[in-house]
Amino acid sequence: MMIPVSLISLVDDDQSVRESLPGLLMQLGYAVRAFAAADEFLASDAVEQTRCLILDVAIPGMSGPELKQELLHRGVRIPIIFITAQSNETLRTRLLAQGAIDFLVKPFSDTTLVEALDKALRES
Repeated sequence: MMIPVSLISLVDDDQSVRESLPGLLMQLGYAVRAFAAADEFLASDAVEQTRCLILDVAIPGMSGPELKQELLHRGVRIPIIFITAQSNETLRTRLLAQGAIDFLVKPFSDTTLVEALDKALRES
């Protein structure tokens, strides 16, 4: 019997993040799809398959928090780990209160990301 591989989707406008994070996640045994923008993710078939979304807070067009709201509006419940280059305690507190799994400030350690993923996948 094959164990299904969990799909992790990444939405980040930073190309270096879209290139480096999937490599790490694949080494950990996850399937990964990376997107540069929220609308790209929403238009894909990955929405229904995603077990955890790693989402940049500040992306051009629809922001990370706006994408979270759009998913809720569509009835899609995906555990979300927000990532950001800007530490903002007010935003962090608000997003965690709204159900985000974690709020990680770049650069974050592999261990911190793995811990957040483990929590997200337990809750999905």
